[in-house]
Amino acid sequence: MKVGIIGANGNIGLRLGKILSSRGVDTLGFVRKEEQAEKLKSIGVNPKTADIIETSTEDYTTLLEGTDVLVFTAGAGGAGVETTRKIDGEGVSKMIEAAEDAGVKRFILVSAFPDAWRDKNMPESFEFYMKMKRQADVALVKSKLDWTILRPGTLTDEGGSGKVTIGPAVEYGDVSRDNVAAVIAELVETEETSHSILELTDGDTPVKEAVESQKRPHK
Repeated sequence: MKVGIIGANGNIGLRLGKILSSRGVDTLGFVRKEEQAEKLKSIGVNPKTADIIETSTEDYTTLLEGTDVLVFTAGAGGAGVETTRKIDGEGVSKMIEAAEDAGVKRFILVSAFPDAWRDKNMPESFEFYMKMKRQADVALVKSKLDWTILRPGTLTDEGGSGKVTIGPAVEYGDVSRDNVAAVIAELVETEETSHSILELTDGDTPVKEAVESQKRPHK
């Protein structure tokens, strides 16, 4: 199996790459800058330099050839409305098209929990971010790919407990980035979770068992 990670230098991407490579999975990590490549090599990930904004769909298609699963965990990270549009919105659409053209079978998208920060007075830029996340979800569901959409709760840097709550609708809460990466790694290897939208928080069920519980008949 070959897995590609868009946003491989991010907080979740690095954790995921380390898990997958430790399991012997052929892992490609897409980064924007050459200087980010060494960090990926050090954890056993094969780096590919490509910019989600500047690199063409055709070039991504070429880079993705032979890839079985693509994980999109990139994000603008509060860099402004236009950057959010180009990465969290248009960037996902670009990668969907490239994945379809390259013959990639599965696409796992890290999205956003619908309840995120609803108890706070967030700026318009945050609402725009949520709008882009929603549009990206819709674009992926409409695609020809075997998709899984993961909606983590509020991300933390607490050490991963290895236990989570996951399902189509769960109570909003926090989730460690370690646990998010561990769940994605299991989703990669669990094809029967395709065509599912899953919400995720820290919880009481071991990651592998939690993901297994979300299997559904694969079409």
